[in-house]
Amino acid sequence: MPLVIVAIGVLALLILIMGFKLNTFISLIIVSIGVALALGMPVNEIVKTIETGIGGTLGHLALVFGLGAMLGKLIADSGGAQRIAMTLVHKFGEKNIQWAVVAASFIIGVALFFEVGLVLLIPIVFAISRELKISILYLGIPMAAALSVTHGFLPPHPGPTVISGEYGADIGEVLLYGFIISIPTVLIAGPLFTKLAKKFVPASFTKTGNIASLGEQKVFKLEDTPGFGISVFTAMLPVILMAIGTTITLLQKTMGFADNSLLAAIRFIGDASTSMLISLLVAIYTMGLARKIPIKTIMESCTTAITHIGMMLLIIGGGGAFKQVLINGGVGDYVAEIFNGTSLSPILLAWMIAAILRISLGSATVAALTTAGLVIPLLGQTDVNLALVVLATGAGSLIASHVNDAGFWMFKEYFGLTMKETFATWTVLETIVSVCGLGFVLLLSLVV
Repeated sequence: MPLVIVAIGVLALLILIMGFKLNTFISLIIVSIGVALALGMPVNEIVKTIETGIGGTLGHLALVFGLGAMLGKLIADSGGAQRIAMTLVHKFGEKNIQWAVVAASFIIGVALFFEVGLVLLIPIVFAISRELKISILYLGIPMAAALSVTHGFLPPHPGPTVISGEYGADIGEVLLYGFIISIPTVLIAGPLFTKLAKKFVPASFTKTGNIASLGEQKVFKLEDTPGFGISVFTAMLPVILMAIGTTITLLQKTMGFADNSLLAAIRFIGDASTSMLISLLVAIYTMGLARKIPIKTIMESCTTAITHIGMMLLIIGGGGAFKQVLINGGVGDYVAEIFNGTSLSPILLAWMIAAILRISLGSATVAALTTAGLVIPLLGQTDVNLALVVLATGAGSLIASHVNDAGFWMFKEYFGLTMKETFATWTVLETIVSVCGLGFVLLLSLVV
């Protein structure tokens, strides 16, 4: 019965969001209360459970997510992202233009959230395609692949950051392993898949697209933007700091040398929240003060970034509430009982649950959080690497984006595609990212 109740809850969520056009956060709270009642939770515990779910999820996320949004906004507003993209385009040349777009999108995707990266890069892709007289989709697919992979696998993006906290995984380890699986996944889902898509849906590569809905984009003269090196360094600094912290910790575990104050300091700097704060302070200087931009203007960019992620934070909190109801209502334990003694890997199970929820709900982050509520009770029974379970959940939460996902409609409208063409390009692309992500995680699990 518990799984039937969850299925009805998911269906009710779909009806509220898609049928009644109700806000996702409100819908999640309503469904959380309904599912809690159906699971027989005492009435006086329901609100407390929902508050615990929201607080527990946002407690470890808000700092990293908020600082990350500000960092990305400063890089975008200063012209740093444009400098990265255009420099790589010129360096790679016309012949290797796809690889230039992949490299630029990956670097920018680490610093910027998916939607922000898409809005920022699409006008650049359109400008390059006009200049070189090539299909916008020929560049658009590799761009979307790189942005999607960073969104699904790499902190400080909401999905992997949230799930790391829920599973108790080391966020630096998630980042390190995330990079290992991200690079081959981007190459397969980007340039390689573009060749296949061109054969199966050639008509989609003749479309001219439409970015009028993006409004007038701020375009910088290249000489007015920060240097390429400092732009890449600023965008990648949180990754560098977290990777150093994780590498030192892994070396210490492997080689067994004694702890000391230097190692403690490196771990402190490599912590996700500290890394993001240091990176933001560096960005305030490199992207702002060093270029004679007044501190007031820099802080306005930071404020705008936070106002833009307010609703996203609430939706993530709502997902956390639903997850907590599933745990406290006993659904997670019920799932753990079903799979007790099974040879099925928690990595595979987390991917499967996340994939089913993603197809049903549309939101990758909500699917990942709901998966956590079902998988957490299983993790105590196994010695599986938690960072790999995080990445498997992230991979599952990306699969088969379709009509209930905002990304589907953004891709369709910007590139001027029909529904059939969007399914054949965007939906297949997201599925390739998901399946390749799982495959590389399973390969990695044989080693770590």
